[in-house]
Amino acid sequence: MARSIRRYTVWCRSLEIKKLELFGLKVPLLTPFQTSFGTMKYRSHIIVRLEEKGGEVGWGEVPVEDGPWYSYETVQTASHIISDFISEKILSVDIDARNFKKYFSFIRGHNMAKAGVEMALWDLEAKMNSKPLAKYIGGIRDRIESGVSIGIKPNITELLKTIESRLDEGYRRIKIKIKPGWDVDVVRKIKEVFPDIPLQVDANAAYSLKDYRTFQLLDKYDLLMIEQPLDYNDLIHHSLLASKLRTPICLDESIKCIYDAVAAYSLRSCSIINIKPARVGGITESKLIHDFSQTVGIGCWIGGMLETGIGRGFLVALATLPNIIYPNDISGSRRYWKEDIVYPEWTVEKGYIKVPKGSGIGVEVIDEKLEKYTQWRKKWLRK
Repeated sequence: MARSIRRYTVWCRSLEIKKLELFGLKVPLLTPFQTSFGTMKYRSHIIVRLEEKGGEVGWGEVPVEDGPWYSYETVQTASHIISDFISEKILSVDIDARNFKKYFSFIRGHNMAKAGVEMALWDLEAKMNSKPLAKYIGGIRDRIESGVSIGIKPNITELLKTIESRLDEGYRRIKIKIKPGWDVDVVRKIKEVFPDIPLQVDANAAYSLKDYRTFQLLDKYDLLMIEQPLDYNDLIHHSLLASKLRTPICLDESIKCIYDAVAAYSLRSCSIINIKPARVGGITESKLIHDFSQTVGIGCWIGGMLETGIGRGFLVALATLPNIIYPNDISGSRRYWKEDIVYPEWTVEKGYIKVPKGSGIGVEVIDEKLEKYTQWRKKWLRK
């Protein structure tokens, strides 16, 4: 075992990146997806490709949007950060995934941009060590529990039909998006039709403490959790709300790093954390949040951001960690896309996704499909 650890350390220290490429994609969604931010009909992505001096390739994804809705990061800001602040350094030093955070600590914020490159390093390292990424980061499962997120629909009838369809597909938890005016009555109707399903609601920070009466009413419906009800930067008001409700509060946007997780625990702002690797800066920070949460008794699950099959591979790997105790927002490829850009596509079978046994994220990028949706590209070579 000791020899294996030393050998791994040597590999990490000698990792030399000779090429960095970015692909700007715009992929149409299978159906429009509506949240409290608005409605999406297509999804932008930045795909990251790293090539090591020996020819091995690692892939990552920056799941940014065109505008600053979920986050201040956009396609333009992420492209700028990677182009002007990450590309030169990553091509001039020998680096490994675990040290990525140290090398790029001079960049404040811009977690999604950094995460896309960092995750490509993790994929590359796992491949070079001939290990599935899930095993490489300490995962313990060979399948992960899959839930589904359903956007705001034009009417309750359409929402109920969608829920029924997703349950028929085997998803083990239903999450619906809510906003003021689309909340209590919607939950009440769902519970009348599907009284026993695991149900949670996601507000995407659409409410304030002035809406306390709404949460009191939602508290009656035995929800699995209420996700990010208040402001995306808030911890204090969430603490006050959590102390008044029986339903667990889950934080998403408010947890941007390990320090936010520690503060949320200290303030009792939540009892559940949704870990999105892009939101917190990558795999390393995700594991820090996971490990801390496990130590203090906060349950976790892995959230998604409408990633392609590349980004989805990292979500699946993280969902194999031991403190991921709630169903994840990781659905099959065909839930959102007419076609994915990877093979094999991700599929849900009886509510679970199998963890790939191949090295790295376990799927292959299909060059023709990557090319089909690419709007722009950039490339840098080691000097």
